[in-house]
Amino acid sequence: MVDILLRRRFGLLGRNISYSFSKGYFTEKFNNEVFAGNSYENFDISEINYFTELIKNNPDLKGLNVTIPYKEQVIPFLDKLSRKATLIGAVNTIKFTKKGKLKGYNTDYYGFKKSLEPLLEPHHKKALILGTGGASKGVAFALDELNIPYTFVSREAKENIIDYDLINATTFDNFQIIINCTPVGTSPNIDACPNLPYEFFTEKHIAYDLIYNPAETTFLKKAKERGAIIKNGHDMLIFQAEKAWKIWNK
Repeated sequence: MVDILLRRRFGLLGRNISYSFSKGYFTEKFNNEVFAGNSYENFDISEINYFTELIKNNPDLKGLNVTIPYKEQVIPFLDKLSRKATLIGAVNTIKFTKKGKLKGYNTDYYGFKKSLEPLLEPHHKKALILGTGGASKGVAFALDELNIPYTFVSREAKENIIDYDLINATTFDNFQIIINCTPVGTSPNIDACPNLPYEFFTEKHIAYDLIYNPAETTFLKKAKERGAIIKNGHDMLIFQAEKAWKIWNK
């Protein structure tokens, strides 16, 4: 097993990712002698068009994770997608195949689903998804698998999307799971939070934030003050990272 896993490079594709969870997680994982020889690094590019050059200059890469803002933008640069990545419309894991092809996968949905399931009670019937980017698509797919109806929230109302101004006490009565898929509240802007009427959170609600830095965002703090169950994105990241590792090694 050791021989198979030796001398392989992996990394994270994103923008402004010095804070990255993935690099620290995989570096620590690779410090285990079983995985000796593997390395993980950040590939911080200012726009997606630099991706082609990145691949050309790093022919020994075996796998990449993908984060904001490239989960959707990277798709045209890939040779193929897994069935679930196609359905979701976003990629957060890329496998470099033995034939030199780039195949996109989505493990976000798996990580989110696995971390949310233990919190669910029969009264958690519907979800609000704050944000409409690549991360929110994986969340929506997971909710579909859990048979939980959802509605997207964005700054501008569109078809099947409501805006924040429409959220009121009735909304909170109807939606018991509120999921922040936006970067609002990420360090260093830790005082920021989505524009919600937080006074309507109750002990019947789950507030889930995909952000993991800080561990307790302002969004989570305000929801907790009203008795809501809270969860950050740390466990989701671990689950999705381990799923990516399996994909790279299959």
